[in-house]
Amino acid sequence: MVALAALLVALAGVWLIVGAGGDSRRTHVVVDQVPMDEVHPPGAVRHPGVVVAHGFAGSAKLMAQFGDTLAARGYVVVLLDFDGHGANTTPLKMGDDEALQRDLDVAVAHLRSLPDVDPARIALVGHSMGASAVTRYAAGHPDIGATVAISLPDASAARPGHPARLLLLVGGLEFAGFRDAAAQAGGEEVVVPGVEHISILYATRTHRETADFLDNAVGGPLPAPTRRAAGAALLLVALAVGLVPLARLTLGPGTEGWPRFDWPLIGRTTALAAVAATAAALLARFLPTTRLPLALGGYVAALTSITGAALWAYASRRRRHIEAAPTRRARAAPALILYAAITIAVPLQLGLTHVVPVGTRWWLLAVVWAGFALLAYGAERVTGGNSLAALAVSAVTVVVLTAAAIAGLTSSFVLLVAPLLAVLLVWQAAWSAVLHRFQAPRWVIALAGSLLVAWPIATTLPLVG
Repeated sequence: MVALAALLVALAGVWLIVGAGGDSRRTHVVVDQVPMDEVHPPGAVRHPGVVVAHGFAGSAKLMAQFGDTLAARGYVVVLLDFDGHGANTTPLKMGDDEALQRDLDVAVAHLRSLPDVDPARIALVGHSMGASAVTRYAAGHPDIGATVAISLPDASAARPGHPARLLLLVGGLEFAGFRDAAAQAGGEEVVVPGVEHISILYATRTHRETADFLDNAVGGPLPAPTRRAAGAALLLVALAVGLVPLARLTLGPGTEGWPRFDWPLIGRTTALAAVAATAAALLARFLPTTRLPLALGGYVAALTSITGAALWAYASRRRRHIEAAPTRRARAAPALILYAAITIAVPLQLGLTHVVPVGTRWWLLAVVWAGFALLAYGAERVTGGNSLAALAVSAVTVVVLTAAAIAGLTSSFVLLVAPLLAVLLVWQAAWSAVLHRFQAPRWVIALAGSLLVAWPIATTLPLVG
């Protein structure tokens, strides 16, 4: 019954994703090393065109719902992957705005060359880093008819009167700096209530304001911007539920109970993790991993590795005994790890953002995975396998990583993605609880669960040079 329920939920998720584009036609192209997704509305007449630009650690797929919205209004849309993002393997040079402008120039030129596009009617839409890029581009290219900047991080991208037509959208729950930038940029400002830096991309108000501004009119109904994300969420739920029958099949019947709230253990673990993670945050800033070609990824890998190794060493000194798992349970490792990879990669790739490793991301994935696996295994050892106490280790790690960003030890981008990292770590704890119930070896639990966290980090953070 559990497997059947998971299958039905998965089919519902696939239906949502497959039908998200309506009757529009999608094509993937690569022009001058810039990967792009084209979205064409039906009809042989020439349409106005829009280039859509993602933010830092985003991708063309993350912005796919804007392709749905704008194609429904009759626009041909090009969504690009900036250097170092998505399917683009060219490293991003941090702080090099000219690289972003070059990618936009390629995308705009390609859009204008399409036979169903009116080259005199071109607009730009961008989010966060992409908002800065499209605003700066439009300010220097008066032939751009309109610009929509979502969550603009810096008003310096705009100049008085340039771009001529500029809409600034900012989330009501975003940091004050984003609202200040929107107020200073000198365009038409709209606050989208109840959303922050990521959820603003899926707010109906965001899509309606964008489409109406580009149309310079109030148009008809638009497709639901959350459809792809909802489909991805259903797939994630289905695959998470599917872990239970898979564990029963590969590990045998579950005999252990669910983890209990052991408050003394949780308290001791939290204090120990706080000391280990704080020391790791200070050390990670000076380790060679910070030179890995993955923005922020090297620091995260170092912090998690050091924290996990410290917890493991502490548990070893305490001589916590670990019973050997039956051979059958150890043999389940490949199936469980492969299933973890499918669980995280397939839904995100189909319905959210680009997470298929390209180029150097394959070995970077191994490095980041090793860091989170060490953290997970150290937590398993020091907590005796109590998933709730291990979750406390994860919570402390997120708090310390956030504090490191505030202190300037690592990128402030952590402040925007910390909630997403926390969600991934909670999900890992749930996997741990299920696999403990079926008596999986602790090293298998650590490897499979940590992949759920490491995969999106290694495949979405920008490649840098």
